[in-house]
Amino acid sequence: MKLSHADAVTIGNILAEAGVAEIMPRFRRVREIEVRTKTSAFDVVTEADEAAEQAISAALLRAFPGAVVIGEEGTSRDPSALDQVGTAELAFIIDPIDGTRNFTSGLPLFGTMVAATMRGEIVFGAIHDPVCSDTAFALRGEGAWLALPDGKRHDLKVAPSVPVKQMDAIIGINFLPEHLRAVVAGNVAKLGMSAWLRCAAHEYRMAASGHCHLLFYNKLMPWDHAAGWLLHREAGGYSAHFDGSPYRPVNLTGGLLCAPDEASWHAARQAILTAGG
Repeated sequence: MKLSHADAVTIGNILAEAGVAEIMPRFRRVREIEVRTKTSAFDVVTEADEAAEQAISAALLRAFPGAVVIGEEGTSRDPSALDQVGTAELAFIIDPIDGTRNFTSGLPLFGTMVAATMRGEIVFGAIHDPVCSDTAFALRGEGAWLALPDGKRHDLKVAPSVPVKQMDAIIGINFLPEHLRAVVAGNVAKLGMSAWLRCAAHEYRMAASGHCHLLFYNKLMPWDHAAGWLLHREAGGYSAHFDGSPYRPVNLTGGLLCAPDEASWHAARQAILTAGG
């Protein structure tokens, strides 16, 4: 079994409907919705996250009977759900609102991410922008593309390789262990530019569209990375854990570095992760 372009359209419609019905009506109404802290002050959840996840989960199960649905908010209540990522015949991994801090701050920089895995292999990814109503898709082995509200479609391709000193990078150091945080912070000046959007959904879309060269992450929950990893890969990019081993959605540690190609990956890793280099 594999997911098709028709399945991608179905899933894209599900995400768009959740955006219209559950997410955008609550945007910039932060005083009227409940905001709760999860693991830290940087990790929050709102009723919009929960309502969107419930709507998306129900619609996916109607469209794909027998599939396993693993949502970020549901897993926060039942962490054992993560065990199914590597074994389920078909699993959907959902982040209903990636960038919830931006959402609650009134910043229009958040997205909805869904990845599909089959026995632990990522076979599909979609990142929907509820603000602009467009969706980036990836099907394993069939490329990555952006579907616009008017029906037009644009293929996605990562940026050409450049020397390290010209690389535009997304680097979030706040989730790094202290010793590594100091190393990375000291090496950022070797790059051409660095930023952090507090939203992996848009960061992955930027990289897959060729608007930045590097993505650098430490915390690897699958709802934050599975869809974006495939989008970046199918747009021609290369990625691996910090030690060079391949990324899989069951891996929650080891960091992740995404670059336009393998040579750029090695050059960037040397520049960013070498102490005193």
